[in-house]
Amino acid sequence: MTKNEMNPKNDDAYGSGPRTADKSGQGVVTAFGQTMKTLRLRAGMEREELGRRLGYSAATIASFEQGRRIPSARVIDRADDALDAGGLLKLWTEEVEKAQYPVFFQGMAQLEKQALELLEYDAIFINGLLQTEEYTRALFAMRRPALDRDTVEQRVAARLARQDIFDRRPAPLLSFVMTEAVLRHRYGGKQVMRGQLEHLILTGQRDNVELQVMPGDCEDNAGLGGPFTVVTRRDSKRFLYVEAQVISTLETDPEQTSLASARYGIIRAQALTPRKSQEFIERLLEEL
Repeated sequence: MTKNEMNPKNDDAYGSGPRTADKSGQGVVTAFGQTMKTLRLRAGMEREELGRRLGYSAATIASFEQGRRIPSARVIDRADDALDAGGLLKLWTEEVEKAQYPVFFQGMAQLEKQALELLEYDAIFINGLLQTEEYTRALFAMRRPALDRDTVEQRVAARLARQDIFDRRPAPLLSFVMTEAVLRHRYGGKQVMRGQLEHLILTGQRDNVELQVMPGDCEDNAGLGGPFTVVTRRDSKRFLYVEAQVISTLETDPEQTSLASARYGIIRAQALTPRKSQEFIERLLEEL
């Protein structure tokens, strides 16, 4: 059995906007920045010129070189070409991408990219893969201790970037079950929740998505143990991910992952069907 338990700062950090590294990945980001600076100086190029070619200010280029911001894969590719680095910068892409996540989420982030099937049960807030930007910002605004602005921007971009899983080809099978309470919490206010419910309705209409609601008057719920995720990779290996407070667990033991998958099947059977769930969310939207 392999079990990883870590003490995270909480959320993922992956996106295309302004981003900083968690402490665990700072060494990688700093080393990348130094390499980028060395190649720029070797090319006899000022930061202003490199910024012009990449579409950034000189100050942003300085932030990349000093390890204060994390460049996206696209920026790394363009910088490699602009500096005639011969692929040297591109070699950093995977490690820099990992550095965008807290240690506890790095494994899960990679699994999402390799997922053949993703099963998500949520009982606290709407799953990150289903959140609108406004809803995501509302959640981060409620964090205590409060997050600084750069961290909020980093994590909002991270969460939204993960949603490209819906457009991936071949499309993974995505199943979400959430409790009614999750849908009734008006985090961010009525307007934010209205936009979030509309987004859920649209997302639930995708061919590769099943979205279900566990109503509050349901007399049975096998999910009382709390939220969890079961990921099946393309090689059929299955993983169980659980996060609570400041502890996360990524479980690979076949017995535990099989039990979690079976438990999810029971939860799905107890919840409203996808069609009735859509109708349920539409009624909630009308009530706002």
